[in-house]
Amino acid sequence: MLRRMIATMAVAASLVAPAGVAHADDVGSAKVVPVQVTGDPAKRFNVVILGDGYTEADMPRFRENVDREISTLFAFEPWKSYRSYVNVYRVEIVSGESGVSCDPSVTSPERTTPLSMRFWSGCRTDGIQRLLVMDDEAAGRYADMVPGTSAANRQIVALANSTTYGGAGGTYATASGGNAMSSLIMPHEIGHSLGGLQDEYNYYQRGVPGGAYTGGEPDSIHHTLLTEQQMREQHAKWWRWLGARSTAGGVIGRYEGGMYDTTGVWRPSEHSMMKTLGYAYDQVERERMTQAISAKLNLVQDQTPTGAPIGADRVVWLETLHPVSHPLRITWTLDGRTVPGSTDRHNVDLARRHLRPGTHTLTAKVQDPTGFVRDPAIRSSAALTQTRTWTVDTRITTAPATTAVGFTDSTPAGTDVGANDVIYAETTHPTESVPAVRWTVDGRRVQVTGNDRDLELGRFHLTSGTHTVTARAVDPATGAQSPPLSWKVDAQRPAVAAQFSTPAATHGGTKVFDDRFTMKLNPSDDGSGTTLAEFQVDGDGWYRYFGWPTDSSAPFLFTPLGTNIDDLFYGKLGKPARAVAWENVPPGYGRHTIEYRAIDAAGNVGRTTKVEVVLRKTG
Repeated sequence: MLRRMIATMAVAASLVAPAGVAHADDVGSAKVVPVQVTGDPAKRFNVVILGDGYTEADMPRFRENVDREISTLFAFEPWKSYRSYVNVYRVEIVSGESGVSCDPSVTSPERTTPLSMRFWSGCRTDGIQRLLVMDDEAAGRYADMVPGTSAANRQIVALANSTTYGGAGGTYATASGGNAMSSLIMPHEIGHSLGGLQDEYNYYQRGVPGGAYTGGEPDSIHHTLLTEQQMREQHAKWWRWLGARSTAGGVIGRYEGGMYDTTGVWRPSEHSMMKTLGYAYDQVERERMTQAISAKLNLVQDQTPTGAPIGADRVVWLETLHPVSHPLRITWTLDGRTVPGSTDRHNVDLARRHLRPGTHTLTAKVQDPTGFVRDPAIRSSAALTQTRTWTVDTRITTAPATTAVGFTDSTPAGTDVGANDVIYAETTHPTESVPAVRWTVDGRRVQVTGNDRDLELGRFHLTSGTHTVTARAVDPATGAQSPPLSWKVDAQRPAVAAQFSTPAATHGGTKVFDDRFTMKLNPSDDGSGTTLAEFQVDGDGWYRYFGWPTDSSAPFLFTPLGTNIDDLFYGKLGKPARAVAWENVPPGYGRHTIEYRAIDAAGNVGRTTKVEVVLRKTG
């Protein structure tokens, strides 16, 4: 989608109900519903989803739309790995009219809705149909209903009650809630709003080719005028990723077109989320989004106060964030030297160090070691690296603190936990001892060395099905234990059934089609949440299955040159993967490999199924 065009609109309705309360007969009233809460909103990044044009009777549709949007968002990296950093709230705003303005035509009725959402750049005769704008001030007021959130720690997304393709990304993001591709619009628009990513389209108006880029080197991190050699020589743009297998298919390199121009400017991937909805962020975009999400909150969530000197007879502690995919790294140094046995621990017992009289400096360095980031400037920034420093004075005696052993923070019990997730539990903080965390998996105790605040489930290779994990905080001196925390782990791989159109012939396992074929994917899972499907053709990048652009219940259609829908082409088959028996195969015809799989709400990825097809030309 295009960046948001600024439109000034009158507020169509005011907040007439107290925060958290809605009345069916109060147009503009709203209630806040937590969808996913991983922690205190003041310490998390908060995605606030507003609805517009949904009457009280339409609210079940809005809830379904939000569920699909969120499941899709968290299936894309880096959102999947950093889901634990994010709270999600939906704000159910009662509209007096169903639908939004100028939908689908600029001559369609204008409706009075709380957010004044409008297609055609705000019902402009010279506007762009898919550019869906709203009253940003009204959106901000409704988002303010979510306690603990502010412009600094949240992302507002507004969904229109519409099946028309559309959205926008600027300060806030918009998308049509009911379109077949709606859930793919949202992560693209947040790429604009949160990550500052640019469009990689080679057109501005669909069906009208872009021109030649004539400006200087773009500020955009994923557009350039430089050659690959120049990028490497100058250590510029995406030089660190050149040659890597792109997460969006193909290889990271230099592909012409972007920022609405067809020639004269280059992007990193043939197709990625910022060019073609359905593909993932490529590595360049993913790196920026990792930085943007992480910059919204602190790696260190709490710690022993640093404002005044502390005694050498106490335990120093800190609590961190906990990515779903991996633990953070923690390094403790005392007077510049690594504290033995402290790597990745969340506590250091200074009494065990037997410090010489005087003052000393204790430092904890917390780093996110994610492989999504290669730029050392990003890795060393506050988004991914933070330090805390204490002055230790041996003359100070720490007053004993009677603190019951228990937990202060943990992976929420209601969270969808996948078979390869990291579960965490932070304990209370006595000054004279370090509580241990005792973990069990399906009733059996498991050993954790070093950092026992994180449990990496992937190392247990859990069998398919449901498992139970528990954690207890244990006092090392008395053996006293806290009440347990418990999580259900969904290790069941989701399945997907595929239905292809009837082939003209079959040879072994190969399906032979004449000129075209369809594929319908039906993902399923026994867990909660929305299960998704994705496919790729000839290994050229996983593409999220959404049905068909005009009908989410219709199968996906493959043809040699694709199908033109609103001046975009869907289902185009590229160069054949391998030669076939006849010569001079026209473009798109020949042998192709189709792969497909499912992803459930817990992040489990199902088995990949491969189907060999041959498309032959008739007539």
